[in-house]
Amino acid sequence: MEEILRLFPNEMRQVIETKIGNRWDFLQEIRIRLFQPIEFIFDRQIEWITHVKPSKHDGVYIVNQLSEFSLYRMTDELREGYITIEGGHRVGIAGRVNTIGGSVKALQYITFFNIRIAKQKIGVANAIIPYIFKEKYLNTLLVGAPQTGKTTLIRDTTRLISSGWGKVPAQKVGVIDERSEIAASINGIPQLDLGTRTDVMDACPKAEGMMMMIRSMSPDVLVVDEIGSADDINALIEAINTGVTVICTIHGQSLIELKKRPSLDILFQHKVFERFLFLEKTGQPSVLKKVYDQNEKEILQKTRFVIT
Repeated sequence: MEEILRLFPNEMRQVIETKIGNRWDFLQEIRIRLFQPIEFIFDRQIEWITHVKPSKHDGVYIVNQLSEFSLYRMTDELREGYITIEGGHRVGIAGRVNTIGGSVKALQYITFFNIRIAKQKIGVANAIIPYIFKEKYLNTLLVGAPQTGKTTLIRDTTRLISSGWGKVPAQKVGVIDERSEIAASINGIPQLDLGTRTDVMDACPKAEGMMMMIRSMSPDVLVVDEIGSADDINALIEAINTGVTVICTIHGQSLIELKKRPSLDILFQHKVFERFLFLEKTGQPSVLKKVYDQNEKEILQKTRFVIT
């Protein structure tokens, strides 16, 4: 986890490294708040370092490491409120916001950092893949709150589709990785295992990326993380109308909640998705709670299913 430890000044780095020890696989987040204790969120507990409180100088150091001493090149990321670093780890940032005409221009004083640890868990999708394949792959929406393991699960699903599983042959997969979290690409080269037949459009807006991928790489399956905007929905429908299967994630907790969102109306009206998989937030990631078909009929009988 050198790509994370390098963000911190030496003294803080040593303390953090000692605190985590050999528990990186269980770590979800490191939260840095200037002049406050350092928070560690593990799968099953929250822990603190109270004797080291990051200073303003430490905050500047972290920002410089994130930006490689060029805040200008991070203008878009600062406006969005997060930065994706090597390894696919996502650093959320907060502080004083600059606005122009009521719109966010950038974050000026960055004083809060949320370092979310990206993890590749090979095999985590083994138990869910039969739900999304029925003679062919089905248009699937993977739903869950933050920290339920959506990205981890969709990454391993991509690997299985692209490499083949059981008697199902490998298919061409196109990944639209807007935030560089799925593939963790560096200079366009994925650092994580996405299978043998996967192509990645890295750091590209989802709406544009879906059509670019279809035109350029003719995928059988498109994988997209965290849809939400009206542009995303329109591009998704256009992609499906070309005959491509789409598998994507979205923030949410129930069908009732999703159906209240105006941008999703058309998806439900036309029964675009053939599978809805809902993840539950528990002490461990990727816990499958509910599975519905296109008619909103529940097809997972167990109330809780742990993906291992």
